[in-house]
Amino acid sequence: MIGITLTADQIRSAPPEVRRWIEHQVLAGLGLGPETPSAPPLPVPGAHLVACSNDDAAKILAQIQGVLPAINVFFEFGRPGIALGQPPVMIYRLIDILHHTRLQNIGQVMASLEMINKALIETRHDPSARFCGFDHEGHCLIAPETQRAIASVWQTVIAKQHGVAEGEAA
Repeated sequence: MIGITLTADQIRSAPPEVRRWIEHQVLAGLGLGPETPSAPPLPVPGAHLVACSNDDAAKILAQIQGVLPAINVFFEFGRPGIALGQPPVMIYRLIDILHHTRLQNIGQVMASLEMINKALIETRHDPSARFCGFDHEGHCLIAPETQRAIASVWQTVIAKQHGVAEGEAA
């Protein structure tokens, strides 16, 4: 067995495919990722990323209500993300979603995202609508309007919980 030590600067300056390979090796070694690097799901012909309204986000939440992992993944998109591109999209790292939701592996994150996508399709009555997309760097992409809508729904949920707690205390 041979070991190699790399500095953070060396990893940051490595080509993207090398960084992906290193990330895969670390995740596989920790039992968090698939045994082989997986490509993002193939795009569905005619599928398009949609901007969800507050109403759409509330309807999606209602459809996934009984599945805690999917709810946790859904609310991860209420966090501020990085906006890139023109038109802009919000970018979230799948590994960060895995970490924040405390799921066991990326496959569980992907299953939750698929459930959210299906809930959007049913909400919009549009089989080509997609809640999120993926890139080849391990990122999940959503519309900025979707991020704002999920953040708003989260605030509504918290306000209702706070109101219930105050009502119980009185």
